[in-house]
Amino acid sequence: MLLFSCRKAYSPPVISKQPGYLVVEGIINPGNDSTIIRLAKTVNLNAKNTHSPLINAIVQVESDNGSSYTLTDQLQTGVYSNPGLNLPANNKYRLHIVTSDGKVYASDFMAVKQTPPIDSIGYVLKDSTVNIYLNTHDPANQTRYYRWSYQETWQFTVQEYSVYMVDSLTHSTIVPRPPQDMVFHCFGNNNSSDIVLQSTTNLAQDVVYQVPITAFSIHSERIETKYSILVTQYALTNEEFEFYQNLKKNSESLGSIFDAQPSQFAGNIHNTKDASEPVMGFVSVTSPQSKRVYFLNSIVPPFTTIDYPYSTKCEADYAFYSGINGNEVEDLLIKPPVSGIPLDVLYSGSTIVGYTYSTPACADCTTRGTNKTPAFWK
Repeated sequence: MLLFSCRKAYSPPVISKQPGYLVVEGIINPGNDSTIIRLAKTVNLNAKNTHSPLINAIVQVESDNGSSYTLTDQLQTGVYSNPGLNLPANNKYRLHIVTSDGKVYASDFMAVKQTPPIDSIGYVLKDSTVNIYLNTHDPANQTRYYRWSYQETWQFTVQEYSVYMVDSLTHSTIVPRPPQDMVFHCFGNNNSSDIVLQSTTNLAQDVVYQVPITAFSIHSERIETKYSILVTQYALTNEEFEFYQNLKKNSESLGSIFDAQPSQFAGNIHNTKDASEPVMGFVSVTSPQSKRVYFLNSIVPPFTTIDYPYSTKCEADYAFYSGINGNEVEDLLIKPPVSGIPLDVLYSGSTIVGYTYSTPACADCTTRGTNKTPAFWK
């Protein structure tokens, strides 16, 4: 009876309801760097699409002196930007949004908050983990509340070296790889998804010492060759710090009965005609400070092995034009979907009879990265 009893799916209202609340992400940058604001609508938990950008909105930065500055969504992706506002520092500013259905939203007017520069970024090896940390301070003791985001980039290799490829024009023959199409060295990247915060209100001096930014295993592909991290620092107000603290609790500290329980939290953006409508986001006015550093593989102990993200062991195999299974070169390496990447040529005397090959994951680094060197790489 237990094995064959009927079960009926239950969809609680909190999951099936489609609220479509506004989500605002970004800051107003008063300097000469770009101000970028991302607008989206919430989706329900069982929706197939996890991102619903808000397009065709009128987005402006407004000053308390009556001036306004327009942000545009040129690619219709819900990302509104202005390349450089250069705002006077003695005014207050807010974000003003008019959606295509006529709803009007505005953030609270905020004073310009100056962000001090990052002093240094370093690392500590502990328990087979590379721990990236940051130091900063504000000699004026005015910041007190900090947030950081980061972008990681690393150079890595695959285990098999391919010097041949299917001709990109005819898709019918195998030819030597030109230098721009080599796929042994690539670059991976990752953007921060966790919320990194720190307050110095309990300290006599506004000094942040070795705040943890991120960490990864010494066996990670990140540190196989060379690793770089770009950290961006934001000065926060007390209200913004509390907003991100609540957001962190709701998004990162759930899962057991001892963790914080989910709760609704308010930002500083409101529907101007319906204050009861929830709006997600906090828009501040600050010029972020960024710093990039590089770390070489030499920071980990010698002979440290790398845990490659392959599902099977990498090894070379053979494909022949006249093999036991017919034209193996055409069937395995040329006809889509290809199951192998040609590595090197096989000869019988002076005649090409086939190629060694391996799987795309083992021989083509572009399956999880790019072979184009980033402009900032050095």
